[in-house]
Amino acid sequence: MGKLGDFGQGIRDWWQDWREDGVGGWFTKTLLTVLVLYLLIAAVMGFFWSSEPDHFTVRESVAMNAQGRPMFIGVATTSALIRVSETLLDKPGGFMSNDVMPPGLWLDNMPNWEYGVLIQVRDMSKAMREAFSRSQSQSTEDNSLARAESRFNFDNRSWALPASESEYRAGIESLHSYLLRLSDDDQHNAQFFARADNLRYWLSTVETRLGSLSQRLSASVGQRRLNTDLAGEVAARQSTSTPREMEVKTPWTEIDDVFYEARGSTWALLHFLRAVEVDFADILERKHALVSLQQIIRELEGAQAPIYSPMILNGGGFGMLANHSLVMASYISRANAAIIDLRELLAQG
Repeated sequence: MGKLGDFGQGIRDWWQDWREDGVGGWFTKTLLTVLVLYLLIAAVMGFFWSSEPDHFTVRESVAMNAQGRPMFIGVATTSALIRVSETLLDKPGGFMSNDVMPPGLWLDNMPNWEYGVLIQVRDMSKAMREAFSRSQSQSTEDNSLARAESRFNFDNRSWALPASESEYRAGIESLHSYLLRLSDDDQHNAQFFARADNLRYWLSTVETRLGSLSQRLSASVGQRRLNTDLAGEVAARQSTSTPREMEVKTPWTEIDDVFYEARGSTWALLHFLRAVEVDFADILERKHALVSLQQIIRELEGAQAPIYSPMILNGGGFGMLANHSLVMASYISRANAAIIDLRELLAQG
């Protein structure tokens, strides 16, 4: 202990002498000044980077990506998918989910917003590859869409070798390749089939996503729920037994994370549905389902209303404080119920 104590005292004496020296004092003050300025600039940048991107119209996405080419079936949906994906990477601050330096490292709301958008991009790219671009289950999938789907499913937290951004941009390039062939009347190897069964396929995925988000948002205040996993099926079985009743509650540290994931997911879904309204207009009108789709869009627009509170509040019941998670869950639940109705209308002859 004596030797360690002498060594520690020597270090302290050296540090004191270095600080009292003119060069050491100047260096320390300069370093501290630079550090304070960096943290101040990072805080200001973080404030602006936390702003959610603006909405865009279907006309804007088509004009940006179709570049004056004819408005064939599928151009609106493909253009919207490209524009949403580009916004994910090119918004203020860029893609922040894999940041390792401030201010992106400090921010958690925007990375969760990005994850919500990314989930919808993955679901739409999967539907494009498996359903929209194929006439039958035995038909060949489009190579560009297959590459795009695999790129978008890359880890969103990879910083390098390769970075998430490079993989997602490669996916966007594959979508551009598909769009170029889709909007060329002289090429026939890229198709988009606006069929009721194709639309129902994608909406079934949207339904499960929104149902999960609604439950997670509702759990912000904690609920005791009955187990309905095997309801409606006499012969149904599950891997392991679960309690008949359980309490579900989102940890308070994750409430804003779930909320902003829902904001990002509904932001992306809103644009995809607006594009679907264009590409599937004939099907929707023939099935008398257009107004149902428009109602879904209206509910999602409500979920994107501006947030005036500086933080996500989690009031309980009918208390004095608002509960932003329950408000979001209300919009998503109504949109999800309308999607269920829309799928039933599309299934009718």
